[in-house]
Amino acid sequence: MNILITGCNGQLGNEMQLLEKNYHEYKFFNTDVAELDITDQAAIDRFVSDNCIDGIVNCAAFTAVDKAETSKELCTALNTVAPAYLAAAVEKRGGWIIQISTDYVFNGKGHVPYKEDDTPSPDSVYGSTKLAGELGVEKFCQRAMIIRTAWLYSTFGNNFVKTMIRLGRERTELGVIFDQIGTPTYAAALAQAIMTAITKGIQPGVYHFSNEGVISWYDFTKAIHRIAGITTCHVKPLHTSEYPTPANRPAYSVLDKTKIKQTYGIEIPYWEESLEKCIKNL
Repeated sequence: MNILITGCNGQLGNEMQLLEKNYHEYKFFNTDVAELDITDQAAIDRFVSDNCIDGIVNCAAFTAVDKAETSKELCTALNTVAPAYLAAAVEKRGGWIIQISTDYVFNGKGHVPYKEDDTPSPDSVYGSTKLAGELGVEKFCQRAMIIRTAWLYSTFGNNFVKTMIRLGRERTELGVIFDQIGTPTYAAALAQAIMTAITKGIQPGVYHFSNEGVISWYDFTKAIHRIAGITTCHVKPLHTSEYPTPANRPAYSVLDKTKIKQTYGIEIPYWEESLEKCIKNL
């Protein structure tokens, strides 16, 4: 099986590459913008055809949530148009696509974990373009699997965990939002779930994946500092209103993961267990 990975230089793309060596039965084509411009439909069609691609894992996206508010055109190109191009190209070969999506498809006004069939209601440019990307992928590829995730971090790239470690070492005091609730997701755990789905066979549909458990950004920061051995920085809780941002964040973005666990028989690690692994690897 020939599998195309897009966005291979990102957090999830890098974690996918670490796992690839364990799956010798597949040939992986790891690409980022230098190797394949996913906003170029002709380039995608050529690549998929020339390399006999059987499946695509689309890890590429415009993920700068605040910047998206003023970069709608680019955000739409990467998050909405490109996934549809990829889906259409692989459909011609009777293949499958895994599209990575986000908790931002919901407005965060709920108070129980979101299920896959809950009605999306995005409250940002980023969330709207990602939801449109889901719909495009489902429209153009019969074997489309969409995985929504949240609060992604890893040893690669820029992310909340690395930023809090850096700031914790640089500063004596730090304010962090306490009234936004969700679940952190270690990209390595998500990558493993994707590989499990590939090996067991793609079951089309929408799925949710994050680590287990629920926490606020404030409590997450306290845990990061404790595990990283940072003791000289006082972390104080902030209301969302005290830290205004261009894009609205979901106040509650906990995802119900029952479907992916039952479909693929996977056990998802608790968020703190994954965080300890990540910080150890850092």
